[in-house]
Amino acid sequence: MFGTILVHIPTELPVRPALNGSISLAVSTGAHLDATAIGYERTIMPLIATGGAPVTSIFEVEHDRALKRAEAAIRVFDREARNAGISYATRAVSAVPSEARALLCASARVHDVTIVTQPRSDHDSYDNVMPSEILFRAGGPVLFMPYAFHSPFSAKRIGICWDSSRLAARAVHDAMPLLRKADALTIIMVTGRGTVSPESSCDHLVTHLARLGLAAKVTSVLPVRRSKLQSILSRAMDDIFDLIVMSACSSSWLHGKLLGRMRRDLLRSMTVPTLLSH
Repeated sequence: MFGTILVHIPTELPVRPALNGSISLAVSTGAHLDATAIGYERTIMPLIATGGAPVTSIFEVEHDRALKRAEAAIRVFDREARNAGISYATRAVSAVPSEARALLCASARVHDVTIVTQPRSDHDSYDNVMPSEILFRAGGPVLFMPYAFHSPFSAKRIGICWDSSRLAARAVHDAMPLLRKADALTIIMVTGRGTVSPESSCDHLVTHLARLGLAAKVTSVLPVRRSKLQSILSRAMDDIFDLIVMSACSSSWLHGKLLGRMRRDLLRSMTVPTLLSH
């Protein structure tokens, strides 16, 4: 089971999805929860006119404003976490985006799972950038909470996206603490290009899970006239999953621009909490 959880509390987007998701997961697992909120300092400053304030004063003002945003977000989290009676710690800092990225990614590497909020394409914010940075730099699973998600997180019905790839296997291993506690598991067999080795077939995954005492049913998705991502999301809506488990790239043949496009589409379109591994 997860022993430590890191949650990135947004300072420029609504805090409720990450807050509710992280606290409810900490309650259900008994894990310690570390919450970090970062106020972003803008590094591009206007030209200083004659007689204007010193440059240092402008940077100080920007630092103070950013820190206040972080502290305000943490106060909301602190109140909810204290009421939930969980083990937790908070951190509010001010940093330029590059420093924020380094801080969050380094911290994620020493936690069992990191929780972030789905980016919002209609908002221009560094909070939209950090989740992907954490996903590809942290070295561990990242749980994305949809920005419209306001309920407690409960992974009772889980859909596992499986294409026999290395990354899909990584996602299953990363999600095992949640899979063991689920009531129903569905393997979404994503078919398409490439030849699948019998040793890593969907049937072998079912057998592997059964040996662990985990029963799973299988459903197949054949992406005809639509992307694999759309097929997966459609299946999630049909089966009313609480959680989708998948790799950051669903198939090994997706590289370069295709990889970037699928990641963007996924982050834009997710409707249920999604555990991603890379």
